[in-house]
Amino acid sequence: MDVYLMIRRKKLTIFTDAKESTTVLQLKKMIQGITKFAPENQQLYSKDNELMEEGKSLLDCGITANSAKAQSPAQVNLAVRDESGQFESLDLTQYSSPPDLPDVMKVQEPNGSDERLTSR
Repeated sequence: MDVYLMIRRKKLTIFTDAKESTTVLQLKKMIQGITKFAPENQQLYSKDNELMEEGKSLLDCGITANSAKAQSPAQVNLAVRDESGQFESLDLTQYSSPPDLPDVMKVQEPNGSDERLTSR
């Protein structure tokens, strides 16, 4: 079955889909087509920052069609090897928060009774 993924590295976010049976190595090759980072220069981490092994399938890593839907994709974190040969630490830029809604757009609480009518 299809799983939907959100692959994140620093300010980069890639949305893609794959099969539950897709291996981590195959996913790395998909990422290579987008980022140009060779699979051996990539490390993928699950949502709880556990390193995903290349020989395992996405299903083996806990990514299932039930947990990785189009409207709520599973997050996979990407780290790449730098010039010194070391893998960078995970660095994910947080998404910005939207501004507060103007008062006219906020849900108004139903009052239940009109104060002018109840006070006598």
